[in-house]
Amino acid sequence: MTLQERIEKNIGLLIIGVVIVISVGGLVQILPLFFQTSTTLPVEGLKPYSALQLAGRDIYIREGCVGCHSQMIRPFRAETERYGHYSTAGEFIYDRPFLWGSKRTGPDLHRVGERYSDDWHIAHLINPRDVVPESIMPGYPWLAETNLDQSDIQQRMRGLQYLGHPYSDEDIANAPEQLKDKTEIDALVAYLQSLGTALKGI
Repeated sequence: MTLQERIEKNIGLLIIGVVIVISVGGLVQILPLFFQTSTTLPVEGLKPYSALQLAGRDIYIREGCVGCHSQMIRPFRAETERYGHYSTAGEFIYDRPFLWGSKRTGPDLHRVGERYSDDWHIAHLINPRDVVPESIMPGYPWLAETNLDQSDIQQRMRGLQYLGHPYSDEDIANAPEQLKDKTEIDALVAYLQSLGTALKGI
């Protein structure tokens, strides 16, 4: 009886063999990524989200925007011609969780930062058809009427600081002041205006 036949007829040996093969294959694929600086270091000029942008990102997640808009431009001509430079791993170092996505009911938003004015974004969020007549996106008028909740912003920033985001103690201390008298739409626009700007000009 050959070794292969013995393994195939013994379920215990077969399970051990499969686990070993999968483990080695996984290590060969995953381990090198930890030593590539392009995937573990931020791109030059990348800064963590400000308190206002961080609050806006939470609203973006809460309202389900990621369900229709991806934030990852693939390195294909059809995508780069429409959306701009392809996304790089170093741009997402301070994103927890990642909002890459693959669903595009609406356009990819990774390079939307500074493409339109704040007023355009506000009008678009309140009633998208005012600026894009063919849009099927729902309006979010309540965001302009709802004040930002400041209660947990410092705690969230401390948690991110613990995870390696370079927030200073001064950044965290000044966070509530950044959110003072701001509405949810102000925060969401601040977040959108930050997207993809680290590689501006490429």
